Amino acid sequence: MPSPDDHRRWSALSHLECPRCGSTHDATVRQGVCPACGSPLLACYDLAAVTTPRNEIAGRPPDLWRYHELLPVSGPEHVVTLGEGMTPLLPAPVLGAEIGVPRLLVKDEGSLPTASFKARGAAVGVSRARELGATRLAMPTNGNAGAAWASYAARAGLHLLVGMPVGAPTITRTECVVAGADLRLVDGLISDVGRLVAQGLAASPDDWFDVATLKEPYRIEGKKTMGFEIAEQLGWRMPDVVVYPTGGGVGLIGIFKALTELLELGWVQGPLPRLVSVQSTGCAPIVRAFEAGERESEPWEGAMTAAFGINVPKALGDFLVLEAIAATGGTAVAVDDDALLADVALCGRLEGMFLCPEGAATVTAVRRLREEGWLAADDEVVLLNTGAGVIYPETVTVDVPTVGRDGPILL
Repeated sequence: MPSPDDHRRWSALSHLECPRCGSTHDATVRQGVCPACGSPLLACYDLAAVTTPRNEIAGRPPDLWRYHELLPVSGPEHVVTLGEGMTPLLPAPVLGAEIGVPRLLVKDEGSLPTASFKARGAAVGVSRARELGATRLAMPTNGNAGAAWASYAARAGLHLLVGMPVGAPTITRTECVVAGADLRLVDGLISDVGRLVAQGLAASPDDWFDVATLKEPYRIEGKKTMGFEIAEQLGWRMPDVVVYPTGGGVGLIGIFKALTELLELGWVQGPLPRLVSVQSTGCAPIVRAFEAGERESEPWEGAMTAAFGINVPKALGDFLVLEAIAATGGTAVAVDDDALLADVALCGRLEGMFLCPEGAATVTAVRRLREEGWLAADDEVVLLNTGAGVIYPETVTVDVPTVGRDGPILL
């Protein structure tokens, strides 16, 4: 973990700002959504005070806290860590050639603690919550976020209530229980879980901190480190396109925020990468809104997809996702479950990478965008694999021959 620099502030956090109504808020106390309009609040930094040269970052430990000036935790003594960050950015030339984009890279988040990118948001969110005096956290989740926040809450000594759809991956339930979270299963979708958690917190006399997606400002700050890492791993430059599987959309919003901050600091130059939001045809509110030219989405009825992490009928930050896509000349694509599950196997066979269903959806999307001509053959494209495929064993059907103990093994 990094040590504080004597001659500069460890964090340049200055205030919180509402992206919808423009109001500003105190970052030194616990805040939820904007009290004026209900929008998520975003952390803002005094970037002029950041005097760190970018080449200094390379000498810091290989975790997400290497970017501490642009994170909201005020000092290393408040950091709760399990060693998160600096996941590999892997070339995938064989897969890229197969789908028509030879300059294909996969940012593989499956190596993070709890095996998904949710560890980034949990590390920063839990660290900041504890620093601000929270002791009891509560959240709805489709699975991976609950697993991550449970682990980091346990490490921080905080109590966590997790609400999860009964259909969530079994392994994520187990992770929550092992970490000591108070897990409640709900017979419904993530939207139903969110409603019940919010109702429960409103009726409780206890001092709970609602850490649902974008209902506190700091999860996004952990997720944005994906953008910092991509830029650093490319030699402080940006790719042409970033393709992201979108449920709540925090990661896509975070990557946009990160690269915008790096531009303002002068650490990168040039146009931002075109951002692509990928959803399932079984739950595609962002795609539908994008295609209709709307500024926010409408709830998706009957949401259902094998890519459970993107099964979000209505995201609180949908307008921020749509703004990021528009600002970068990006697009939004919905793909079929059968196709994305086939691409789990394809990527494993061609590149040895076991993608999660959400990550595989980005492969399917890239193939289609290349076929439609939206992507050029020489575009450098980064896909986000948001978790390890091994935590979704039920999505892969295994049919292999069995032989007796006397063989023969070669059939």
